[in-house]
Amino acid sequence: MDAVVFNVTTAALMVLMFKGGLALLGEDTLRGRRIPWAAVALTGLALAGVALQLCWSGAMDTLDADPARPGWWRGLTSVFMQNGGLFGGAWNIATLAAVAALADWFWGTPLTLGLFLAGILLPEHIDALFGAGGHHSTDPRNFAGSSGATYFLGATLAAALLLRAIRGLRTGGDEMQRKEALLAAGVPVLGLVMWITQSNGHGLVSVYGFLLGALACLLARPVALRSRQACQHTTHPA
Repeated sequence: MDAVVFNVTTAALMVLMFKGGLALLGEDTLRGRRIPWAAVALTGLALAGVALQLCWSGAMDTLDADPARPGWWRGLTSVFMQNGGLFGGAWNIATLAAVAALADWFWGTPLTLGLFLAGILLPEHIDALFGAGGHHSTDPRNFAGSSGATYFLGATLAAALLLRAIRGLRTGGDEMQRKEALLAAGVPVLGLVMWITQSNGHGLVSVYGFLLGALACLLARPVALRSRQACQHTTHPA
């Protein structure tokens, strides 16, 4: 039963982030947008990783993030390995493609890739700062898997949505903006609940992503302006 609750809440958090991304961009504006190259590149790497696993029996041992094995590259390559079985691997790749596309349309390709990289590396460095690591790591990767970085990236969109909604509410706002604010705020709240009650790393990395996303939305405002994205209340195709 615990495993079912774990999986349901993990999926619910992703649904919140995905719906937040759609609200941020405007669901009716997605048709006709440019190719999200960051999503294409990241999904391609994930598919290539699965193909490599199928073709080479030693791929996981060589490329996963097992702390007992040496290799500076493991922190990066392990993200594109999958060890959650057929359903788990399919979920990871599908959610990576969807979230990276939404992020690319909002942040732009370079910043999306940078935030994804932060989602790979930041939890490890925070773990080191607080003396956690290995089996006690807050990173949801069980030595392999893209879900942690995907949830981190998805949470950056929730942060941007919340900032937009707050700005709107300060100038009068409406019921839609209140709903968007609640939707966006639900991401870090659910993430913390998942971490506290389940030790679910997906929740904690989502909080990290939310905080970095809020900072990035403030500092990278010109990028959002050039892309005509939600930092300026627009929903026109990029």
